[in-house]
Amino acid sequence: MSAGEAIAGPDGALRCPWALSTTDYVAYHDEEWGRPVHGDDALFERLSLEAFQSGLSWITILRRRPGFRAAFAGFEIAEVAAFTDEDRDRLLADAGIIRNRAKIDATLANARVLAEWAPGELDELIWSHAPDPADRPVPKTLADVPAVTPRSTALSKALKKRGLRFVGPTTAYALMQACGLVDDHLETCVARGQPSGGVR
Repeated sequence: MSAGEAIAGPDGALRCPWALSTTDYVAYHDEEWGRPVHGDDALFERLSLEAFQSGLSWITILRRRPGFRAAFAGFEIAEVAAFTDEDRDRLLADAGIIRNRAKIDATLANARVLAEWAPGELDELIWSHAPDPADRPVPKTLADVPAVTPRSTALSKALKKRGLRFVGPTTAYALMQACGLVDDHLETCVARGQPSGGVR
């Protein structure tokens, strides 16, 4: 077996190697990662969490996701857009999230920008950058999975042009992977090509 190939989990099914690095990852890998996510609020949540993940391990964010959802009103754009300075102070003191001032400020600013968009506009913009699956080779090992692509660079530029922050090309590609715009499960992974389900 080559390095980075899918490996068997406790149940014998082959999975992407990262999915077996901690027990918390298995359900996320099997039920969420790579499944299509739609809806402005749901995508705002993923975009925000990917921004908070920048420079950190995703497991750090995943384990704090309930705390993030509680702190940020379930990531409902309209509610977060209405947060006050007192809410900001509360977030900066909340041990249940990542208390990074710049990332908190970016999340609040992004909510205010998105609150001015038409319903469905964020969903439409993000999904307009999904590539044709036929144009993408199926990854056989982790080495075949990119960290950034021309599509994610274009998505990053489009989001930044509309006033969003903390949406670099790498963050944009992580969003594309997590939300099913691309299927980066490895060729022999049990979760590759699975239908939508289990998201939010």
